[in-house]
Amino acid sequence: MDLHHPFVKEFPAHRETIRSLKLADGKFRAAFEEYHQLDDEICRIEEEVEFATDQQIDELKFKRARLKDALYAAVKKHEAALVH
Repeated sequence: MDLHHPFVKEFPAHRETIRSLKLADGKFRAAFEEYHQLDDEICRIEEEVEFATDQQIDELKFKRARLKDALYAAVKKHEAALVH
């Protein structure tokens, strides 16, 4: 079972936009890095390398989901701006 959820792997059709935003937008890059740090932390817990309560893991997953939504919204906004 693949526990990791890399952002680019989740949205491969947007690979170039993600790369561009990471280079040009510090806020996007920081959120992108935070997303991947959370993803790594969640994986370590699920692989039982680290311990967390059910509530803690749920909070981490919720935070990761919020970040994923925010990152995806930024990608879509950037792509829409390129069309106009």
